[in-house]
Amino acid sequence: MSFIEQLKLIERLHCLIQRKATGTPEQLATRLQISRASVFRQISLLKSLGANLYYCKNCQSYRYKEEFYLSFSWSLNK
Repeated sequence: MSFIEQLKLIERLHCLIQRKATGTPEQLATRLQISRASVFRQISLLKSLGANLYYCKNCQSYRYKEEFYLSFSWSLNK
């Protein structure tokens, strides 16, 4: 997976978490077209970036305990 694809994946996961629409880890893996193990790696990555998140069994979705902003930026110089 390229660096840009990785960023897009994290951004898509972040959006699903914000909407409380991830579903179970298995459903999330299907939505993101990655393995279940990769789902847990991506969740771990978000946590390492400072996201305070958890899985809510009642709503069957990952959720942020507090507001979390995710922003990527870069510039190319010649």
